[in-house]
Amino acid sequence: MTTLPPQNHSSRTPLRVLPGFKLTLGFTVFYLSLIVLIPLSALVFKTLSITWNEFIFAVTSERVMASYKLTFGASLIAAVVNAIFGLLVAWVLVRYDFYGKKLMDALIDLPFALPTAVAGISLTALLASNGWVGQYTERLGIQLAFNPNGVVIALIFIGLPFVVRTVQPVLEDTEKELEEAATCLGATRWQTFSKVIFPSIAPALLTGFAMAFARAIGEYGSVIFIAGNMPLVSEITPLIIIGKLEQFDYAGATSVAVVLLAVSFILLLSINALQSWQRKLTGATL
Repeated sequence: MTTLPPQNHSSRTPLRVLPGFKLTLGFTVFYLSLIVLIPLSALVFKTLSITWNEFIFAVTSERVMASYKLTFGASLIAAVVNAIFGLLVAWVLVRYDFYGKKLMDALIDLPFALPTAVAGISLTALLASNGWVGQYTERLGIQLAFNPNGVVIALIFIGLPFVVRTVQPVLEDTEKELEEAATCLGATRWQTFSKVIFPSIAPALLTGFAMAFARAIGEYGSVIFIAGNMPLVSEITPLIIIGKLEQFDYAGATSVAVVLLAVSFILLLSINALQSWQRKLTGATL
């Protein structure tokens, strides 16, 4: 009786759900090129049609610089506010059980599904001088709509889900035994949070902050209704781009757009670096 030699299963090629690496890779590259790379390349090539001096003039004019200051400043303030309160919201949703929890959890995603124009109109109706809230703040000398305050509020509204949905799963995976051990060793609540909980959720919190900041930079629909759109005061950079397009200044519009593209790309690299840090940190603690 002939005995067959044992087969070396380690040398066998692992089975994949989607066979054909070259085919799937080629389709992936083609799809990304068609949807992302080609449109962005057209944006860059259109900007290259003007001289360097014209580019500098287009992206550094007084009106454009004022829009940068408002867009990046308001986005930063909104991202910081969302990082603080988004952490609190995620903490409540993860650590406590209460009536209406599922409804509150569903409402967090409302800014994702709500059209930005609807969000802008709703905020304007609420915060304008004759709105439900604005009519009372106006009496105190606080104007919430048609100025930079309205821009910040709109960006906070659309950016909150990014922080909550980034921090929430990390909080759910946090080991409560470590908190109990810290409490048994005599740690206060603040020491337990700062020394045990916060280091484990810090990468996710930074990622949510960066995503909210990047999202706020490009926001347009919800802002233009509540900003007032006054040049040098409450005019955001995306509105500058739309204005240049309406004036058929395509090179000027793409020049300003390239600046936003560069900032968004840097933020994207930062988000990927933060996510890599988070994965390494999570792997080290397992």
